[in-house]
Amino acid sequence: MRALGVGTHSRWAELDGPVHYLDFGGPAGGPAVVCVHGLAGSAVNWSAIAPLLAGTCRLLAVDLPGHGLTRSQGRGTGVPAMHALLHRFIEAVPAGPVILAGNSMGGMISLLEAGAAPAAVAGVVLIDPVLPLVPAIPDHVVTPMLAAYAAPVLGPLLMRHRRRLSPEDLVDSILSLCCVDTSRVPAGVLAQHVTVARQALSLPRTEQEISASARSMISIFTGDLASRAYRRAIGSLTCPVLLLHGRRDRLVPIAVARAAARAHPAWTMIEMPGVGHVPQLEAPDDTASAIIGWLGTAGQTATQPASPASPGRPA
Repeated sequence: MRALGVGTHSRWAELDGPVHYLDFGGPAGGPAVVCVHGLAGSAVNWSAIAPLLAGTCRLLAVDLPGHGLTRSQGRGTGVPAMHALLHRFIEAVPAGPVILAGNSMGGMISLLEAGAAPAAVAGVVLIDPVLPLVPAIPDHVVTPMLAAYAAPVLGPLLMRHRRRLSPEDLVDSILSLCCVDTSRVPAGVLAQHVTVARQALSLPRTEQEISASARSMISIFTGDLASRAYRRAIGSLTCPVLLLHGRRDRLVPIAVARAAARAHPAWTMIEMPGVGHVPQLEAPDDTASAIIGWLGTAGQTATQPASPASPGRPA
């Protein structure tokens, strides 16, 4: 992968098959932060914010199975399978407690991991996460589109149409749904997304794997049993949580985030005006400033266990 920026390395881990991730560097003694992208995303979703956080944190971003350059290879691409792979990644690569930063579906997976493995997660940064549904006005374009992509028959048809798009058009179509103003995404970061899209489109079963992820994600926040289990996982959290949410998010309405913040008053919530579903791409400076500020205040208790010098953690 070309032009990833100074200090950034494209790496692979062997976890029952190759797993691609980006190592953005950072101070040796800084807290380990593992970034988790959303549906149809990849590790480069964090490229705009990484240089702003790497002065404080040791930053890693993983490609979940079926996304970016990581193929499923029998490991599955549903949310439970992606959660299992994230857990193994934390054990194998940073090899100790981490702060998870999750966007969209990555926020859901981060919450599931924090609930299931509290010893592995010192804190959570949620950026426009997929949260349990509450009454909210759905977007008249985005909501039917997501439902269509998750449908067993229509979803694969739409995914095949997706493959016929050029990498540039594919990236533009996704960012147009996620951003209020796509021109705010740095040009170099946009070029990285196009490069990854070109590589992913050349790989087999990309569409089927993402479609399976969409169906699994939707079943968790709409299905009765799965939704209750997700709520229990969220309710069990004891680590500090920062919730950042764009007020003009079309995929996860701000009302959903506000309801979650009311239900969990220990969380820190920051609303980002004029921003959509991917603040780390559309408003990287403000997003990084909010995260760094939280790490120095309410999230400070997460930094010590996530740092290499903490007791019981390998340096």
